[in-house]
Amino acid sequence: MPLQKPEKTKKSTLARFFKIPHVFVLLFIIVLAAVVMTYVIPAGEFDRAEDPETGRVLVQEGTYQTVEADPIGLFEIPGLFITGLNEAADIILFIFVVGGAFQIITATGVFDAVIRKVTALLGNREILIIPIFLTLFSIGGFTIGMTVEGMALVPLAIALARSLGYDAITGLSMVLLGVYSGFIAGLMNPFNVGVAQGIAGLPIYSGMWLRAIVLVVLLVAASIFLIRYAGRVKRDPSKSVVADMEKAHQPDGLLKQSSKFQLHQYFVMLTIVGGLGVLVWGVVEHEWYINDIAALFLAMGVVAGLCAKMGPSRIAEEFVNGAKAFTLGALIVGIARAIPVALENGLIIDTVIHGLASVITNLPGSIQVVGMYTVQTIINFFINSGSGQAAATMPLIVPLGDLLGITRQTGVLAFQLGDGFTNLIFPTGTTLMAYLAAAGVPYEKWLKFIWPLILIWFVIGAAFVIFADIIQYQ
Repeated sequence: MPLQKPEKTKKSTLARFFKIPHVFVLLFIIVLAAVVMTYVIPAGEFDRAEDPETGRVLVQEGTYQTVEADPIGLFEIPGLFITGLNEAADIILFIFVVGGAFQIITATGVFDAVIRKVTALLGNREILIIPIFLTLFSIGGFTIGMTVEGMALVPLAIALARSLGYDAITGLSMVLLGVYSGFIAGLMNPFNVGVAQGIAGLPIYSGMWLRAIVLVVLLVAASIFLIRYAGRVKRDPSKSVVADMEKAHQPDGLLKQSSKFQLHQYFVMLTIVGGLGVLVWGVVEHEWYINDIAALFLAMGVVAGLCAKMGPSRIAEEFVNGAKAFTLGALIVGIARAIPVALENGLIIDTVIHGLASVITNLPGSIQVVGMYTVQTIINFFINSGSGQAAATMPLIVPLGDLLGITRQTGVLAFQLGDGFTNLIFPTGTTLMAYLAAAGVPYEKWLKFIWPLILIWFVIGAAFVIFADIIQYQ
C-alpha cells in the first residue's frame, strides 16, 4: 500500500501541471502568439475601394503587395487589451444591461411560472423542448441574421433546462446552436449570404433550395447531439461538462417564486412579449443593433419591475446584482478582441488571405473546392465577422473560382459554411464570448462540450460543397 503513495503524488502533480489555466491566461497566450506572428509573417496589404452600389469597402483582386513590417513591440502589448476593450465597448455594455434587466424580470417570479407551465404541458415529452427551441431560434438566424440578440434569452433557456433536469450548457445550446444553425445556412441572411452574393454578382438569395437542405441537416445533427447529451446529464448529473457549476447552483434562486401566475406577472409577461415584438420591428424595419436593443431591454426591465410593484431602489439593486454577475464574461469579450487588434496592427491579415488563396490554386482539381471551404474556415479566426470576411475574401474567391471552374454560387456556399461553424469555437468571436458570459459557462468547458459537433458539422459542410461542385450549383 505505501508504494502507491508516490504514484498518487506524481499523478496529482501532473494534474496540477496540466490543469487548464484561467480563461484570461488562455487569451493572453493567444494574444502573445498573435504578436509573435507579426514578426514571422511578412506584412502586406491589398488595395481597397468603396463599392458605389453598396458603399462597402472591398478588396481589389490582384493588388496585393508587401509593405514595411510593423510588428507589435513588447511595450505595446498592454495597449492591445485596452484597445480591445474599447472596440468591444458596445457589446460589453450590452452584456451588462441585459444581465441587469433580466435580473429585474427574474425577481418578479414570472420565469418560474412560465417554466412550470411549460413543464406541465410537455409532461413526459420534455425532451422535445430541445428541437423546438433549436428550430425557433434558427428562424431568427436565417432571416434577419440574428446572433447576439438571442443572448438575452439565454438565462430563461438555462432556467428551463435546469427545471427539466438538464444543465446550463443544454440551455445555452438550445439558443446558441439554434441561432447559428440558421445564421450559417443563411437562407435570407443579409450579413453572410446577402453580402457574398452581392459581391459575386448573383441574384440576392438565389440558390435557396440547397441552403434549406443545409439548414435541416444542421438542425437534425444539433438536435441529436444535444438530446443525447441532455439525456446523459439527466440520468447522471456527474456527466455534465459543468457538473461543478451545477452543484454550486442554488435551485431556490430563479425558481423560488410561486409557480402560479399572479396578476402582476401577467403584466410582466405582456411587457416581455411586447418588448420582443418591438425588437423584431426595430431590427427588421429600422436596422436596430446593439445600442438600440440594449436600450429596449433596459426599458423592459424597468417596466417589468414597476409592474411587480418594486420600488425604484429595489429595481436599481436588482439591476446591479444582475450586471455584477456578468462582469467576468464582459471582460472576456474585451480581452478576446485584443487578438484581431494585434493581427490588424501588425498588417499580416492580408498576407494570410493572399497566401491561403494561392494554396487553393495548387491543390488537385478534385479537392480545390474543399480547399476553398477550409481556407474560409481558417480566415474566420482572423476576421470573425460574416460581412467583413465576405468583403475581404469574396473579391478574390470569385475570379479564382471562375478560373478553376467552381461556380460562384458554390463559392458563396464555401464562404458561408467556412465562416459559420468556427464562430462557435474561435475566441476571436465576441458573440460567442458574450453568450458564454450570459450563461456563466467557462470557455474551456464549452470547448470540451462542443468540439465533437463542430467536427460533425465541418464534415457535413465539406460534403455539401463537394456536392455543390459536382452539380455545378447555380
